[in-house]
Amino acid sequence: MKKKMVSILTAAFCASALLAGCGSADTAKTSASSAGAASSSADGTTTLTVGFDAEYPPYGYMDDETGNYTGFDLELAEAVCEIYGWKLVKTPINWDAKDTELNSGAIDCIWNGFTMNGREDDYTWSDPYVDNSQVMVVSENSGINSLSDLAGKTVGVQAASAALDLLQSEEDGGQKELADTFAALQQFPDYNNAFVELQAGSIDAVAMDIGVAKYQLESRGEGYKILDEHLNSEKYAIGFKKGNTELCDKVNEGLQQVLADGTFDKLAEKYGIADMVCLEKKGE
Repeated sequence: MKKKMVSILTAAFCASALLAGCGSADTAKTSASSAGAASSSADGTTTLTVGFDAEYPPYGYMDDETGNYTGFDLELAEAVCEIYGWKLVKTPINWDAKDTELNSGAIDCIWNGFTMNGREDDYTWSDPYVDNSQVMVVSENSGINSLSDLAGKTVGVQAASAALDLLQSEEDGGQKELADTFAALQQFPDYNNAFVELQAGSIDAVAMDIGVAKYQLESRGEGYKILDEHLNSEKYAIGFKKGNTELCDKVNEGLQQVLADGTFDKLAEKYGIADMVCLEKKGE
């Protein structure tokens, strides 16, 4: 009986070890997938997990009518996934934690109005597809008509954003000298919160991407304006984990296909950024 019990325990231990080994293999496989191509789900379907800011229209946001996440970038990602038969997983993230999410493999890429300028060496980048500018939004009756008028004013900006980086940068093209004239540079988790404070008069201006600024002004109606002087010009691209050229190349190929079949331009028109897109056809 004792010998039989030992055999049973040994078998159980081996089975547990086998299961643990399988679990480790799956984890390693998932990690490898995240570092290379898009990940594979349990049913064998290839998935592309896109990290995005859910408060960043028109690139990524929740549709109030449907309750679904949508936007130019998300629909563009869907179009690329359709080409390859991939399943798109839309993962809203805290913008402050985007690097942690990407490096841990929780997401495959950052695809959401993501500025590549100044971050060229931090990620593996897709081809740029949108020309963007950083601008200042103020109330129409504020008396602020130029960047110099912001001296002594409180300016809002999204945390961990390209606008914040620009206003803190002392490098060529940086705007720290301008920011040093502000009474304060106040950070917000998203631009909806910043606009609430702008409307309340708690801040005097908001520094942001021009595409997002245009969307906010259109959706909020009259009462705001974009200053004619822009802070800079830059480009949007899709950011992949450094070294993940396999997935990046695949997505670039997909972008070329949606550009060729007209989907790219149709989406740009739909979301009001047709005058900003810059994706170039290759091989011409």
